[in-house]
Amino acid sequence: MRLGAVLFLAHLLILALCFSYPLEQVGKRLRTAYLESAEEPLVDTANLMAAFVGQQIEEGNFSAEEFYRVFEEARGRKVAARIYEMRKDSVDLSVYITDAKGIVLFDSDNRETIGEDFSLWRDVKLTLEGEYGARVRRDPNNPDAPAALFVAAPIRVAGKIAGVLTVIKPTTNIAAFVSAAMPRIFRIGAISLASAIILGLGVSMWVTRQVGRLTRYANNVREGRRVPFPKLARTELKTMGIAFEKMREALDGRAYVEQYVEALTHEIKSPISAIRGAAEIMEDSSITTEQRIRFLSNIQSETHRIQGLVDRMLKLTELEGRRELGSRVPVALAAIVRTIRDGAAPALAKKGLRVDSDVAETITVAGDPLLLDLAVSNLVQNAIDFSPRNGRIAVTCKRDGARIELCIDDEGPGIPEFARSRVFEKFFSLERPETGKKSTGLGLNFAKEVAALHGG
Repeated sequence: MRLGAVLFLAHLLILALCFSYPLEQVGKRLRTAYLESAEEPLVDTANLMAAFVGQQIEEGNFSAEEFYRVFEEARGRKVAARIYEMRKDSVDLSVYITDAKGIVLFDSDNRETIGEDFSLWRDVKLTLEGEYGARVRRDPNNPDAPAALFVAAPIRVAGKIAGVLTVIKPTTNIAAFVSAAMPRIFRIGAISLASAIILGLGVSMWVTRQVGRLTRYANNVREGRRVPFPKLARTELKTMGIAFEKMREALDGRAYVEQYVEALTHEIKSPISAIRGAAEIMEDSSITTEQRIRFLSNIQSETHRIQGLVDRMLKLTELEGRRELGSRVPVALAAIVRTIRDGAAPALAKKGLRVDSDVAETITVAGDPLLLDLAVSNLVQNAIDFSPRNGRIAVTCKRDGARIELCIDDEGPGIPEFARSRVFEKFFSLERPETGKKSTGLGLNFAKEVAALHGG
């Protein structure tokens, strides 16, 4: 199964679990909330009516018949009230009154209960004990009928509890309110669920797209194509992508070795051909002694060239394998520059070049003198190769805190724009202005590695 499908199905499962339970609880809580909102005004109503009845009893004016007439008249009214989406057409409130012993004195719904003992009913019992009395009761003769709320209040005469007045409110309208609200709740839930599904689908597609980019990149790398690293969001996917990139760099190490061998073969091929040609000519007995000496000189020169190339590659390979310098000794840069200048005197004289050195004798570097000598020598040789005849090479050195900067400037054409980012690559070389030939392309890379080992 595809990753996007797995993520989407997992998202759906989580949504189903997270939406079904809350919606069920909302439905239950909604009914409770309606009951609470209905009970609160019943408390006020019961206490108001109980205070009125208590005052009548205290004044000797209480009349059950008068109460019956009030309820008959109220229930005969046409209310025609629209409460939001519900229509109310009649009064459905009921009341019963008991004395201090719980004996019924008045029942708006059933005169036959007068004289019965209600003292064990929760609303009457608790109220007579001075507590809040209320209960919910269903009609035992009709279990499917809505329950009714019973809220009681004490009737006080001369400061003492003389009876209980209970207000009764059927929950028919509450059930209607809940029935009307639930479809809206489910509709909102359905819209939210649909939005969450769409959002989850979008996230799944986004993640799949990111993984797809990585997959395509890995396939391109496997097939040997040179492709840029894909753009990825700053997530674990990008971390994984960077790991892919590092893996690619490791795999490129094989190409690096092949390039080494190819470059060595290419560089050795020319001197070997020259040596072979000279040897074949020397087999001719008709050549003069002077010619034989010249061809022997060529053979020696090309042999030295091969030996120098091999030595440089071995040195560079050894250098790249080192992570740090084994030991450090103070090295005077001025002495190194003098030694290199003296050693390069023939090459300088051949092109009429002048080396001006401005390196203080006090400037020293803690490092490997041999490596530093080779690195500076490569830089000076590079300056000689690219300097015009009768030119000037300036060697300067300055200290900036713990940092030492050695500069070798020549009057040559400079580095072309296209080559500036590659001059320190192995085997990359530019044609010398005077001869049109290229070097091995190892000198500047060697100098860079030496500088890195010395903290540069």
